[in-house]
Amino acid sequence: MSTPSIPNLLKFKDFITLMGTTLGFIALVCACIGTHPFLSLGFFLISITLGTDLIDGYIARKTGTINEMGKELDSLSDSLTFGITPAVLTYQAFKTGGYIDIFIVIGSICFALGAILRLARFNISKIPGYTGVPTPLSALSLITFFYANYFYAFAMGGIDYPFLPLSSYLIPFFMILIGWFNITTYIRFAEKDKSVYITFLIVAPLCPIFGIIGILNPEKLISLIVSIFFLGCFLYILIFFIRGFLIYMITIRNKEKTSQ
Repeated sequence: MSTPSIPNLLKFKDFITLMGTTLGFIALVCACIGTHPFLSLGFFLISITLGTDLIDGYIARKTGTINEMGKELDSLSDSLTFGITPAVLTYQAFKTGGYIDIFIVIGSICFALGAILRLARFNISKIPGYTGVPTPLSALSLITFFYANYFYAFAMGGIDYPFLPLSSYLIPFFMILIGWFNITTYIRFAEKDKSVYITFLIVAPLCPIFGIIGILNPEKLISLIVSIFFLGCFLYILIFFIRGFLIYMITIRNKEKTSQ
């Protein structure tokens, strides 16, 4: 039996996936350049891949073209766009040149590995729904945290103004925590959990919109307002993750009480 050619394996929705992969790679190149404008562009591109990830799944379901090739391709793409690239972008954005950079590297590794491990487990899991935080949401949390700092720095001193030092101390903790949220079995969402989709659909489309505002060099007041908005989004996402953990723990305790 001959090995099928790649063009015969690919469906229309797979090209949408590959488009997202391409944007993720370009964002990684932006991370390598490392200046604030390119880091902003990189996070902007990752926010666009949130849309391609949603669209390829929608097309696959509507056209009945869900297959193993697409499943593997989607996970490989997500490991780059929602794991490795956001981790590198975040390291470049918040590094200080001091000892704290070691902890930011550790946080970045934990975040990337958390995303990759979660995607690998998802591919072999037979349990319906989502175990652990979906990788697009974990990437979205880093996008909002970056833009909260980016617009604040922009308002305070312009495009090259440094981020708050406090953020560089907090980001390793956040990345390790989010990486754990990815792989933990103590957070679960139903396959059609409305809270997941509502969170995603409210926050995700606004990221590229405000990313464009950042490119247009906004006024100080507008930058501060946008910074506060993104900080609110980040805290909302973080609370949403913690809420999922608490709900699961309460459910387990109630089951234990009823079984006694």
